[in-house]
Amino acid sequence: MESNKSLSAWQKSQQYIPGGVNSPVRNFSKVGEHPRFIDRGAGSKIYDIDGNEYIDYVASWGPLVLGHAHPDVVKAVNAAASRGTSFGAPTTLETELAEIIVNAVPSIEQVRLVNSGTEATMSAIRVARGYTGRDKIIKIDGCYHGHVDYLLAKAGSGVATFGLSDSGGVPEDFARNTLTVPFNDPETLKTTIEANADEVACLILEPIMGNMGIIPPREGYLNELREITEQHGIVLIFDEVITGFRVAYGGAQSYYGVIPDMTCLGKIIGGGLPVGAYGGKREIMQCVAPEGDVYQAGTLSGNPLAVSAGITTLKKLAEPGVYEQLESRAATLASGLAEATQKHGIDAWHSRVGSMLMLYFTSESVTDADGARTADTERFRQYFWGLLERGVSVAPSQFEAGFVSLVHSEEDINTTVQAATEVIANL
Repeated sequence: MESNKSLSAWQKSQQYIPGGVNSPVRNFSKVGEHPRFIDRGAGSKIYDIDGNEYIDYVASWGPLVLGHAHPDVVKAVNAAASRGTSFGAPTTLETELAEIIVNAVPSIEQVRLVNSGTEATMSAIRVARGYTGRDKIIKIDGCYHGHVDYLLAKAGSGVATFGLSDSGGVPEDFARNTLTVPFNDPETLKTTIEANADEVACLILEPIMGNMGIIPPREGYLNELREITEQHGIVLIFDEVITGFRVAYGGAQSYYGVIPDMTCLGKIIGGGLPVGAYGGKREIMQCVAPEGDVYQAGTLSGNPLAVSAGITTLKKLAEPGVYEQLESRAATLASGLAEATQKHGIDAWHSRVGSMLMLYFTSESVTDADGARTADTERFRQYFWGLLERGVSVAPSQFEAGFVSLVHSEEDINTTVQAATEVIANL
């Protein structure tokens, strides 16, 4: 496929934007060559500025569960924009979206709207610290919660060591109150908490890991976390920025039947526009200003365009049969990919929860971040370009999830499986 216009656009963008992109993975640095610049999207397809068409499984990294430019979402955004794009004052739209979220997500009794998933996690942790009066937090190795300084931490040597900075520009002091433990390992969590008795404010994790591919929790794991955190008075925070309204209407907590103290949301609740939210038990959320002394604010929080897109999207997802359709389409795609790797003797680990799926090129079981890191990234690079050349767009990284939307047709799925089978046969 021709990509001369995208190459020129990338060369120009690098003069003004670091790496030519406004979020690192868009740079294609994990797969080589240059990114494709997108002109438009419609339904299950995207079209680059060279005129190439792709079946899209990136879905703007998850939000577009209704597909690109859904007519009802576009209509809602246009209607909101015609009345004004921002007011810096309350609107009834904010309350409407908040009510939908509170009624849908089991853990949320009150919710605060923000502008991104990063803002949501940052704010939730601040609230948890204010509520408990403790400073330390625990995160899971491989879970990503945005680019907050103290969350860009990697594991130290040993089960209870302080986190170390995992990014330039982050002082070690910012990360030293962050403890890191493996996913699907409650015993290490217990040991870490015991070594830091009465000092841990919260445990934050993705209930289904979505930034090391897709890694579901082992049976009973989330229940154990709930029990452990309750025993020690630790606020349990589920980062459902990816999984919220994706794997089930009430999120992963509804899917698995485990209720945290706080939940962070984003992506789907904005219908493709910038939005985030954090919420939880009323007694915790009442720590937030102006009711409490934990400060958090945002000029564009509850923006009417984003809120309108979110309301329309969530109402569509509440209709009967939606998640059954997502499950059916994603299951067909996943089984087709698994059949292709088995047929051609390619080592692969297939993972799927609902409409989120991942193919790892590894012979190892992927149950935590270390397992994911065994994946053959060179083989993935070949797979990625083979698919793109055949008109199928997946995330340009072995460790990013794929998403099926409600507008992916049977024809889209069959075309994708055929393309993947051809690529896998040549790996």
